[in-house]
Amino acid sequence: MPSPQIETFATQLRQRRANYGTLEETAVACRREMEGMFGPFSLEMIANLTAAVDIVRAEIQDVEVLRRHSIVDLPEDWYKGPGSNSHHWTALHEYLKTKGWNLDTIGSLDRASTEVVSLLGNPGRDKFACRGLVVGYVQSGKTANMTAVMAKAVDAGYNMIIVLGGVTNKLRKQTQDRFEQDVLRHRTLWQLYTTSAPGGDFVQPANGGFVMPAEGHAQLIVMKKEGSRLKQLRQTICRTPPVVLRQLKVLLIDDECDQASVNSARGEYDMTRINAEIRQVLAALPAVTYVGYTATPFANVFINPYPYGNDDDLDDLYPRDFITALERPIGYFGALEVFGSDSAEEGSEERDMIRLLQEDEPERLRTTSPKDKESFHPEMTRSLEDAILWFLASCAIRHARGQEGEHMSMLVHSSQFVRQHKYMSELIRNWVEQRKSDLISRVGEPTARLQEIFEDERERTAPAGQDRIPEDFDMVLAHLPAVLDALRYPVENGETDEALRLDYTGDPVTCIVVGGTVLARGLTLEGLCVSFFLRTSKQYDTLLQMGRWFGYRRGYEDLPRLWTTEDLASRFRSLAVIEEEIREDIAVYRENKLTPRDFAVKVRSIPGMAITAAAKMKHAFRTSMSFSGKHVQTIRFDHRDSEIVGGNWNAASELVDLMLATTVPTEENRGLLFRDIPFQSVRRFLAATEISDEHMDLKKTHLIRYLDEAESSLARWNVAVIRTQSATKSARPLGGLGLVPTMRRSRLREASPRYADIKALMSKADILIDADRKPEGKEDWTTYKSCRPATPLLLLYLIDARSDPQERNSSGDKPPSRVALDAVSDIVGFGIVFPGQKDRSGGYFSVDIEAPALEETEESEDQIEEVEGTDA
Repeated sequence: MPSPQIETFATQLRQRRANYGTLEETAVACRREMEGMFGPFSLEMIANLTAAVDIVRAEIQDVEVLRRHSIVDLPEDWYKGPGSNSHHWTALHEYLKTKGWNLDTIGSLDRASTEVVSLLGNPGRDKFACRGLVVGYVQSGKTANMTAVMAKAVDAGYNMIIVLGGVTNKLRKQTQDRFEQDVLRHRTLWQLYTTSAPGGDFVQPANGGFVMPAEGHAQLIVMKKEGSRLKQLRQTICRTPPVVLRQLKVLLIDDECDQASVNSARGEYDMTRINAEIRQVLAALPAVTYVGYTATPFANVFINPYPYGNDDDLDDLYPRDFITALERPIGYFGALEVFGSDSAEEGSEERDMIRLLQEDEPERLRTTSPKDKESFHPEMTRSLEDAILWFLASCAIRHARGQEGEHMSMLVHSSQFVRQHKYMSELIRNWVEQRKSDLISRVGEPTARLQEIFEDERERTAPAGQDRIPEDFDMVLAHLPAVLDALRYPVENGETDEALRLDYTGDPVTCIVVGGTVLARGLTLEGLCVSFFLRTSKQYDTLLQMGRWFGYRRGYEDLPRLWTTEDLASRFRSLAVIEEEIREDIAVYRENKLTPRDFAVKVRSIPGMAITAAAKMKHAFRTSMSFSGKHVQTIRFDHRDSEIVGGNWNAASELVDLMLATTVPTEENRGLLFRDIPFQSVRRFLAATEISDEHMDLKKTHLIRYLDEAESSLARWNVAVIRTQSATKSARPLGGLGLVPTMRRSRLREASPRYADIKALMSKADILIDADRKPEGKEDWTTYKSCRPATPLLLLYLIDARSDPQERNSSGDKPPSRVALDAVSDIVGFGIVFPGQKDRSGGYFSVDIEAPALEETEESEDQIEEVEGTDA
């Protein structure tokens, strides 16, 4: 029986283990903290702590041994990459070169696809059942990775490819066309069960089942993700002779696998039809790998791994064998590049392509009430005019650049109601047609407005190394008639006639397309340059998928613009951070040789937003509420509220006086450093400081709650007042420090007048003010933090009330994305660097990967019952 002291040590280790990388690191931290309070350890106490470490280590080992599915052999090392007989990959590789892909991009695709194929089940085996998930970026070229994986998989021995290509005929056709064009370079080696024709979706073959695969040949099915189609696929498999079935090595790719595939029924056995059919298809195939592709994996990582109440029967759609994240492709820009992030490094400006609507415009452009969907007619607003005119100018610029043979699109997505799409398209068409003659003749108010928009925009996102877009207005006017002559106004929604739908397979398309859900997921808008986006969502996955403006814009990277609301821009900026956190979580698998059965991906929550549909989160639970290992900073301020601004200055002044009463600060390179400050002094400051409600992922209540829960491990702090070389002094004294130098932090131009968004406050160099050593190697936050002591650090930033943007530099280029802060008085901002490990932090949701004990579960059914219903 362990002694009381050993039990106490063991309890401390259990409680704090999550904050440190290893059990030994936890023990060191516990000892350091206790010695700080009670003095040096005796030999007996050291021995007792060692015994406690052994007890906790044994507990961990016991848990792992009991979880039969948590310890899994490393993936079979069966695939080494393309070989001399890789005919399909070689053909695809050469075809991509003819399409203009550079060798670096092809090389990146080669490496990424090889990694995915190496994780698939080995087709040399008679039986296998592999389940995986590939996470890409919205509009990032996931389809290119699929094509490469398909080609290499067939080269490696897979002989049947089944692709679930979206939930609409349009998406299925788009996918079929792409695969036929890219993968089927050796057409005689493929047998197709589907075509891109309107009636070309999968139907049960005349002979009832699949045919025997021929050596070196492959069979392809690209089908809609629909209950009736999947039922026909299942029936075909069931009627295939066993001798043939045993020879089929199937790769089933589920495109946009977070949509429709995940069970969203209320109960586990009351499954949605599509989910049930996919499960039964997989169960009927003796040798199959299921790989889901998505840019929004939130629903997929919340699938219950143990739906039947024991650890012997995994859900066939949980990615139990692997989750891999594709690298951010060269030349791609997504949420991080477009919107920046709440924790962006100072000076790393995102693209200045966002334009915010005026507050009264959304209600003039859309109705949110279903009862008004037929009667409401949108009005033309200033922002919509600006968006249309810039689209016309951008098309003319692309003509001047020799891109007249390429597609050019503008997206307008303002409502989910079909009738509203028609009204909006008519509004835009009439507005342009009424001004067409003046624009061609280069006269009147339309031409003056076009020049105004052009001159304003040409400096906003100039090409790399240039001060402005090189084309001038005369060049725009010269090419404008051709643009207007080619312009079309398609409507894309569920009711659009097939003959009127967008078709990028023929001559170059120039269009302003208005649409709904079909434009919000899956469908690629070729040559998209301008987006006018009002449709909102409170779900992470839905909102990110709506970002059709993400992607590649080769040759016109400086032209894309997005008109949207302040609220949507703010949400996207927070989602950019969460996207990167998920990819960091996934990287843990590779670095630590884990599988999704060992470690569940966590998704951080944002107050006021849902991660995914509630039905898809029924197995998710909150795993932690922690800031361990994180750095946080205030970047949004209620800068016009004199009570808040003044109150925060007073709180900082009181903290300074408390510290000066007991501590002599040292002058460091980055400012004044106070060491060994009590927890209560820091907590009092943070409790008295108002944090703007516009911070979506830094809420004062969450911060204070964490501080109180972690008080014992945050007992002593280092506090720094960051200083710059500025000659500007504060208008008020900062406690006993008197008048102090203030720094300049201008605000983003495209933000609400209600608050100031400075985007970044801290720099990495600031957190080294109390560092033990200098960073070596990578210059990232993790490397810099590793140089610091295991002590929480509070940084105070004193910001000049005026804070004009930086002056023109030597090139004469004044950053147009910034304007003066113009606060009511000097502002106090703060940053905190918490000790511990970041992957333990945040308000996260995760799925439970612990298999329930057999004695705790009820007897369950052996088979998934067939779920019938009307055809989708």
